Amino acid sequence: MSATRYRRFLKLCEEWPRDESKKGRDLGTFLRQRVAHAFREGENTQISDPEKCDQMFESLARINSNVYKERFPRTKDTSFTGVTVEECRMLLATGSMQQMDEEKKGLWKTLMERFSSKSAEEGPEKGPEK
Repeated sequence: MSATRYRRFLKLCEEWPRDESKKGRDLGTFLRQRVAHAFREGENTQISDPEKCDQMFESLARINSNVYKERFPRTKDTSFTGVTVEECRMLLATGSMQQMDEEKKGLWKTLMERFSSKSAEEGPEKGPEK
């Protein structure tokens, strides 16, 4: 029976989309990692709580097939802030997140990092000779 569960989870992982703009941070990647961890022995994995495993699969399958999106349609594709889905996707992309982290550092830390990395690359400076 665990072989069937394993194959169902593998099929779900294949169907689950990956968001390439969120390298390593998207739900598809996380799901694949969790399935690999939970089924370390593949089809031979012994599941301690089969009911919980089946319930988790059914929940993920409903999310993947957009059951709730169809059951509760949105009148507008914006949030309370007025940001559209595409703008939100752009803001949450890995590149944008890294850029925001750089901006959060502040001028002093940015300058210190730039100059400390240059001096480390150049090697230790020589002191005045006597």
